[in-house]
Amino acid sequence: MNYSLIFSCEHAGNQVPDEFQSLFNPHTEVLHSHRGWDPGAWLLATFLSQQLDAPLFGCHTTRLLIEPNRSLDNGQLFSEFTDSLSQEIKEKLVQEIYYPYREKLQMTLKKLTPPILHLSIHSFTPIWNQQERKTDIGILFDPSRELESSFSKQLKINLTHNFPGFQIDFNEPYKGTDDGFTTWLRRQYSDKEYAGIEIEVNQKFASNLSAISTAFVKSIETIR
Repeated sequence: MNYSLIFSCEHAGNQVPDEFQSLFNPHTEVLHSHRGWDPGAWLLATFLSQQLDAPLFGCHTTRLLIEPNRSLDNGQLFSEFTDSLSQEIKEKLVQEIYYPYREKLQMTLKKLTPPILHLSIHSFTPIWNQQERKTDIGILFDPSRELESSFSKQLKINLTHNFPGFQIDFNEPYKGTDDGFTTWLRRQYSDKEYAGIEIEVNQKFASNLSAISTAFVKSIETIR
């Protein structure tokens, strides 16, 4: 099947606008940790979009200011650093950061010819709640959507071939049906029009992405 391919990276950076710097000055360690962004994700997304000649969108503002990968009614939209801000300031963040990022991607989606394959690139911390995560690469999708299931199954076969010895899992370390940008976009398109899949890469590989990036390209292009 021929897909119109598009990439995104919701946690591409940990930038903080000048007017909000004071919120994070005492918390720079948190800002630069996995809580502030997804290390390695933007580099991987950029390489994939260049090699596969597909548009790429990234949100470089830290998710600790506002979380672009959550719905507006989600309790995680604002972190403990911003949850106490006034409603007026929160609305400013929505209008100046959240909406512009999402709307730019949606405008491009409308120009693409279905079926559309949207790959949202993320990374995750190897240790969570003092437990080591065994997953090396996670493929997050909605099993009830045929297009997503079909692509995800073939992608896992390809990745397993290109990453011998890696632990590649479906819907780990998170569920593909959890609240997120791809989850929201699924409600805007039919199963035959849109497949929204999150790729999660263990951050233990963040310092050496070159081999992984090339193998990812091979794994995706043979399906596309």
